[in-house]
Amino acid sequence: MAHTMAAALRANFLGNSPDWYKLTIIGFLIINPFLVVLDPFVAGWAFVLEFIFTLAMALKCYPLQPGGLLAIQAILLGLTTPEHVFIEAEHQFPVIMLLMFMVAGIYFLREMLLYTFTKILLGVRSKVLLSLMFSFAAAFLSAFLDALTVTAVIITVAVGFYGVYHKVASGKQFHHDHNHGTDDEVIELHREDLAQFRAFLRNLMMHGAVGTALGGVTTLVGEPQNLLIAKIMSWEFVEFFMRMAHISMPVLLVGLITCALLEVFKVFGYGAKLSDKVREVLESYDEEMTSKRTRKDSVVIVVQAVVALLLVLALATHSAEPGIIGLMVIVLATAFNGVVEEHRLGHAFEEALPFTALLVVFFGIVSVIADLKLFSPILEWVMAYDGKTQEALFFVANGLLSMISDNVFVATVYINEVNQYYLAGDITREQFNQLAVAINTGTNIPSVATPNGQAAFLFLLTSALAPLIRLSYSRMVVMALPYTITMSTAALLALWYMPSFI
Repeated sequence: MAHTMAAALRANFLGNSPDWYKLTIIGFLIINPFLVVLDPFVAGWAFVLEFIFTLAMALKCYPLQPGGLLAIQAILLGLTTPEHVFIEAEHQFPVIMLLMFMVAGIYFLREMLLYTFTKILLGVRSKVLLSLMFSFAAAFLSAFLDALTVTAVIITVAVGFYGVYHKVASGKQFHHDHNHGTDDEVIELHREDLAQFRAFLRNLMMHGAVGTALGGVTTLVGEPQNLLIAKIMSWEFVEFFMRMAHISMPVLLVGLITCALLEVFKVFGYGAKLSDKVREVLESYDEEMTSKRTRKDSVVIVVQAVVALLLVLALATHSAEPGIIGLMVIVLATAFNGVVEEHRLGHAFEEALPFTALLVVFFGIVSVIADLKLFSPILEWVMAYDGKTQEALFFVANGLLSMISDNVFVATVYINEVNQYYLAGDITREQFNQLAVAINTGTNIPSVATPNGQAAFLFLLTSALAPLIRLSYSRMVVMALPYTITMSTAALLALWYMPSFI
């Protein structure tokens, strides 16, 4: 009986994950207490790397469970406390609200988004031009909204496109119910086109995701840490933009050029085109939806468009926290389109809440980093230099740390530490300004290298779309690599050679 129970427990542990993965996680949990006894600092870095491993294996097992086990163990071993995890979550509460409500709000705008982007997709036949449009639009919107909202939009659009073609590839009509999470029903004739369509959507998603970073670095509302930096530095919207412009504008140009070159030369997984068969299916879908569209359906799209406009205006003017604005979107889009049943509302939250839970688990690992001061030796080393060398080292150090942890946390730690140096009179105001620019650009630009670098990238990796289009952690890293190299190099050169506009 005991043997049967043990076998069932082994089978249930982390569900359908591969046995080697389960054994690896168990190995982590066994070795960590010994590392704590040996050296808590070393153990802290081990927890960070182990958590990154769970993110890298997101398609094998959702990171919430293995990452959560690591976070719980870190607390039990005394590397951090539940109170500190709560404090970290409290600091990031605006991001948590954003995920809970804004992502759900975007769900209730999906008909309008699919209608709009279908027209764009079918109207623009050049893959290079289409990619540039996705990247620039994501950059522009991220400068005034926020990267997570923009990422939620393009995920919603991509899922809509994928669902339409996958249904047809499975031999069904547009009006049929269909599970697009499995290829069991896909007709052999369509399998090659489906694989190419997945590659096409991967291209657009990565161009769009990088675009959110290109725009996010430019303004104080682009990324969560930008607001904190602007608050500490007493920079208003225009001043923040001007302080960053000598770096952010060249990087934007280089990013768009990189986007075009990747599509032209078809390298690093880019260059997949929309096949004629898929285009025909999407055109047929558009025609059928147009012919069947009733006055009620048209009103739904119009209402969603008006709500989307209010969303943009509210976020651009920062009239409230993004999470509150997201709740407003939910109320308006559902109230005026008759979505009043609880079960119809519930589907909107399925995408965001698992990631929200994962983010809070991540704050547990962030607490370990903070309590053990894992980044302090790097700060002390960089502060030993001065001038442009110091700025460049801040950029590089913040970039590398953002790749392995989280750009919001890294920026928060370093801007507060540098602020202490300024308040103590160890650095001048001008030096403080330059270091703040280096911190902001360093955390926003090189962090595109890995999904854990930016919340928007991690959201994409752990979304329902990622397994559908076969977008894994390693594939995201490879596809982001050329952007990482060109954008980081351009930023570093601009930081060194370009004079500030202020």
